[in-house]
Amino acid sequence: MRFIWATRGRDWGFTFLRDGGLTDPLPTYEAAFEGANPTLTAVRFEDPEGRTDRAGRVIEHDFVFFDAPKTPSAEDVWPLVADEFARKY
Repeated sequence: MRFIWATRGRDWGFTFLRDGGLTDPLPTYEAAFEGANPTLTAVRFEDPEGRTDRAGRVIEHDFVFFDAPKTPSAEDVWPLVADEFARKY
């Protein structure tokens, strides 16, 4: 499954942890969340484990899927990245 994943951690700001194979994922990310490209599916959810940054804000995870057959849920997506985020958080 090809996707972009953007989030932040306890001590680091918004960054792309997965780029979907793109040199610059930002334009595609923006188009997806604006609804400007019907082949992209944008999904945003709060950290399933309730993690926060140093300021106490709940961390959100943003995903953009390419040609997803259905809109993935947090339960579909989180197992794909949970271990990676735990290491980087």
